[in-house]
Amino acid sequence: MKIDRLLSIVILLLKKNRVQAKELADLYEVSIRTIYRDIEAISMAGIPVVTYQGANGGIGLMEGYRLDRSMLTDNDVKDIVMGLQSLSSTLGSPNVSRLLHKFESIMPESGKERFSVRTTQFIVDHSGWGNQAAQEGKLKKVKEAMSQARTVAFTYRNAEGAITERNVEPHTLVLKGQQWFVYAYCPDREQFRLFKLSRMSDPVVTETVFARRDLSYEVLPWNEGRMEASRAVQPFTLQFNRNSRHLAEDWFGVEALTEQEEGIYTVSVPFPEDAWAYGFILSLGPDVVVKEPAHLRDKIHKMALSIASNYEEVRESS
Repeated sequence: MKIDRLLSIVILLLKKNRVQAKELADLYEVSIRTIYRDIEAISMAGIPVVTYQGANGGIGLMEGYRLDRSMLTDNDVKDIVMGLQSLSSTLGSPNVSRLLHKFESIMPESGKERFSVRTTQFIVDHSGWGNQAAQEGKLKKVKEAMSQARTVAFTYRNAEGAITERNVEPHTLVLKGQQWFVYAYCPDREQFRLFKLSRMSDPVVTETVFARRDLSYEVLPWNEGRMEASRAVQPFTLQFNRNSRHLAEDWFGVEALTEQEEGIYTVSVPFPEDAWAYGFILSLGPDVVVKEPAHLRDKIHKMALSIASNYEEVRESS
């Protein structure tokens, strides 16, 4: 991620008088061109970075400049470290881990124990349970393509099961609803598309270089309002019993439950009616019933009968 690299470069420049661009490029495994873009971004942030020419030249901070530690309160540093911990668990980046150690090292000895306690009171870990090797491999390929500004080719299966071969320009990785997406420009469609990482297979970083396009963050497709506007959303009323109440609490929160009678609870939630919604309701198990709308209850009933029929056929043939 760019932000952890920028912070790391600033900390490194505070410790060393001058650093060669190639040394930074090798350290962070990026191109020299990327390093110079990073230096420009640091300068625009108000930190006086100077490029010295000649045999003893390199990149350094203006003589006498110091990053004022008082600019950051203990709470500021704690929040930064907790954010970096979340990035580390999600992306598995060694640069993030190194940066975490650097932040810990700038804390005075007298406050290190208290700092350690405060930064372990709240942990955000977006990584899934179990073996994540396949997802991590895809993430690595996409990150590699983005850092080199090269297109990534892959086979994609959409929600309807249609399979297409894609070669796109990856711009942004998006983590939303515990699912990874790639926001990329698709030359075939001549527009930006959002690709679900789990639906991608065999990603390959190509030799084709692309120029990053301007993004308007006001109209990005993972914006909640835009997503709801693009799909018809209606309220579903689900009924839970005593055995399934914990599922309602886990998914919707304790305050969403309305007790109809002893041991019977209902939850009204807005959902777009699609294949995902059907699968989600079925995944809640036999102790959950659709109360409204009636056509959805009939749909789930037919799907449950079809599932049961499949198992009857398997049992009879075995």
